[in-house]
Parts: sequence; structure tokens; C-alpha cells
Amino acid sequence: MPAQRCGMIHPMSQAPSPSAQFWRDPDWPVVVETRRASGSRACYRPHSHPSVSIGVVDRGLSLFSRPGAAVHPLNAGSLVVVPAGVVHACNPAPGEAWSYQMLHLDALWWDRLRAECGLAPGGEDLLVHGEAPLLHRAFDALNTQLFAPDVALADKEAALIDFLVGVLWPAQGATRFDAPTAPRALEPLLRELAEGEGPLPDLTDLARRVGLSRFQLIRHFSRHTGLTPHAWLLNQRVARSRDLLHDGASLADLACRLGFADQSHFQRVFKAHVGVTPHRYRSGRA
Repeated sequence: MPAQRCGMIHPMSQAPSPSAQFWRDPDWPVVVETRRASGSRACYRPHSHPSVSIGVVDRGLSLFSRPGAAVHPLNAGSLVVVPAGVVHACNPAPGEAWSYQMLHLDALWWDRLRAECGLAPGGEDLLVHGEAPLLHRAFDALNTQLFAPDVALADKEAALIDFLVGVLWPAQGATRFDAPTAPRALEPLLRELAEGEGPLPDLTDLARRVGLSRFQLIRHFSRHTGLTPHAWLLNQRVARSRDLLHDGASLADLACRLGFADQSHFQRVFKAHVGVTPHRYRSGRA
């Protein structure tokens, strides 16, 4: 990329970020990409993204700009939401480094989730929260989960939806979308799922079956069980596997029967829940 002017105002700083991490999972049908940069002096030309972008400043001072608007300084703890297609630049103050996190979300997925909640697509044209410690902490916790290798993809999706619908959009003035009471269909669904086998149902399917939005389903599951839907389903499948192991079922058959990706996946999940491998559990050895 040719030399550019930081925030369209200041001369370009020095080297690229000395520390940057990216996360994206090709198995997630939703395009979600996130990054963490520390001590960055990199500058960017005015640009846009096909995705909705959410960024927070961890340390230092950044200058946020867009054509025809005043430059907006962003201190540590600030959060900015940039809709898809909006031209902008966000660069460090002259001679300074900054640390930040940036999340890019598929714009169609964003609009569909807003529609589930009765909100107009897109949202605010541009939203800049000044120093917003509660939002910053919530975003940081979400990004930590997204980067975590031991968190299941379904739980990452649940955390993302919970952040958007339960934290970010209410901060933009949207109404919270908690359903006051659980639908009557939830208890029968829990009983059915506890006895279920085969592929694990996804969040969209479960929400449709009980007439809730995905966010409402996540909240009801958490209130009733203390777990996200995916985590609760895994817990139930592991509980069933303990009985089936004592009945002599093979690990490969159990993995297939209970909806795990493969035998290795089943063994990892089982050990995470029980503390020992399925083989050691069946043999009675710790």
C-alpha cells in the first residue's frame, strides 16, 4: 500500500504493528473475523468494509475520521461501530502507538439478527461511544471467548448474540429483548433433548421449535440450566454416554450415536466434563 496520511491529517507513522493476532473459523457459516493489535503504529488510508465493524481502544489515543466530518479522538475504553460500506479511517495520534481490538461481522447476519428482535436493519449510521468502560469490558470478554481454542463454535455464537442484543444494541437505545417468562414449549424441549441422539441441533433450529429469537433462547437456557444451549446439550450427551459406556458400547459407535464429530471429539468433550478419558472411566481407573 502506498504511503498515506494518518486519519487523513497526520504523516504516516513508522512500522506496522509489532503484535497482531487474527481469528476466523472457516467452519462458521457466518463470516466473523476479529483481531487484537498491541503497540501499533500502522496507519490506514480511508477505506470501507463489506461487514459491520466494531472496535475498541485498549491503550493510547486514536483519531477516527470519515470524509466530510470532524476528526473524533478515541481514548482508551472507547468503542466505535461502523456500518458496512461507510468510508472511515482510524489511526494512532502522531508519534504514538495504540492498542485496539476490531471485530468484523457479516452484514446480512447482522440484519437478520436485528430483524429477529424487531429492529430495523443496519442500525445507527455511525455510533461512537466515548470512554465506555462497561461496553469495553463486555467486548473484551467476547473477544477473549472468540480467540479461545477450547470454546465451542456454538458457544462463541451464543456469546456474540448475547453481546449484541443484550449489551451493545441497548446501549444504542434499543429495547432489551428478554422474554418475561419461558414459553411452555421449553420444558418439553429440554426433556426431548435430554433423550436425543444423532446430530446436535443448531441454535436457529432450537429457537424456531419454541418460537423464540436466538437471543431469547440463549437467555432462557441460561436462566433454567446455567448453561448455553450448546453447552447444555454436550453435558446431556456426556451424561448419556456414561451409562452407554457401562453397557459396552464402543467409543466410535458412541461418538456417532450421540452426535459428536468423531471419536476424538467425543473423547475430548468427555474428559473435559468427567476429568478422565472414556476408557479410564469404563475401566474404573482414575
